[in-house]
Amino acid sequence: MAQKNTSLPPVPGSQAAGEPVISNAQRKRNGAGVEHSSAASKIFGYLSLLITVAVILVPIYFIVITSLKTYGDVYSDPISFWPQPLEPGNYSRVMEVSGFSNYLRNSIIITTVLTIIEVSLGVLSAYAFAFLQFPGRNVFFFLVLATLMVPNQITIISNYSLVAQMGMRNTYIGVILPLAAVAFGTYLMRNHFLSLPKEIMEAAAMDGAGFFTTLFKVVLPMSWPTLSAFVLITVVTEWNQYLWPFLITDTDATAPLPVGLTRLQDAEGLTNWGPVMAGTVLTTVPMLIVFLFLQKNMIKGLTAGAVKG
Repeated sequence: MAQKNTSLPPVPGSQAAGEPVISNAQRKRNGAGVEHSSAASKIFGYLSLLITVAVILVPIYFIVITSLKTYGDVYSDPISFWPQPLEPGNYSRVMEVSGFSNYLRNSIIITTVLTIIEVSLGVLSAYAFAFLQFPGRNVFFFLVLATLMVPNQITIISNYSLVAQMGMRNTYIGVILPLAAVAFGTYLMRNHFLSLPKEIMEAAAMDGAGFFTTLFKVVLPMSWPTLSAFVLITVVTEWNQYLWPFLITDTDATAPLPVGLTRLQDAEGLTNWGPVMAGTVLTTVPMLIVFLFLQKNMIKGLTAGAVKG
C-alpha cells in the first residue's frame, strides 16, 4: 500500500537551508514573479515625490498668480491664493512700458548665435578628440576639462577689460564672444562618440568616407538624443545669462530679457510685484516650449549607456 505524502507545501517567500538567495533580477530572467516592495516603502516614495513636486511647483504657482493680481491684492492679509480680481493688465503694462520687445529680440539673437557656435564647435572638437589621432590629444582634452573647474566669475574682470578696450561694449559681439565656451559640450559629445560601435566607424573608413561624410552621415544620425540634450542645455543656459550681459550692456539695444527684468523692477519699484512677475512669466514661457519639444530626446541623451540590455 502506497504511503501518503504528508509533507507540507513550501511557504511562499521561504528559502530552504543551503539554497542560494535568488534576486529579483534573476527571478525576472527566469520568468518567475518579482518580489514587490512593502507598503511602507511605497508610501515613503509617494510622499517624497509629492514633496519634491510641491517644492518645484508652489513657487511657480505664486509667480503666476502674482502676475495676475492688483497692487492691493499682492499685499492682502491674509494672503490670497487666487487673484481677486484678475488683473491681466500687468502683461500689457510690461509690453508697453519696459521695452519687452527689444529685450526679447536681443535674447533670441544672442541665444541663437551662441547655440549655433557652441554646438558646432562642441561637435567638431568632440569628434576630433574621439576619432582623430594627433600629438598631445589627451593633454589638450585635459586642458578643455580644466576650464570647467574655473568659475565664470573669476574671468569677468579680465573679459570686461578686454572687451571694453576693443570698443565692443553695448554690442552683440561683446556679449556673445566671452560666452562662447564649448568645454561642457565637448566633454558630453566626446563621451557619446566613444560609445558608438567601432565596427560602423571601421566600415565607413573602408568605404572611403571622409571627415565630413563620416560626421554628418554616420556619427550624427546615431547621436540625435545626446545632441538634442546638448542643444537644450545650451539654449536654456544662454537664455538665462544675466551677470555678463548686465555688466557689458547699458541700454536695451543689446541687453537680453534677464537684464530687462532687473530694469523693469527698478522702474516699478520694490513694491509693485505684479508687472515684475508678469515679465518673469513671459521670460520663462519660451524655454518651457523648447523643453516640451526636446525633453524626450534630452532624457534619452543624458541616460544613454546607463542601462545595458
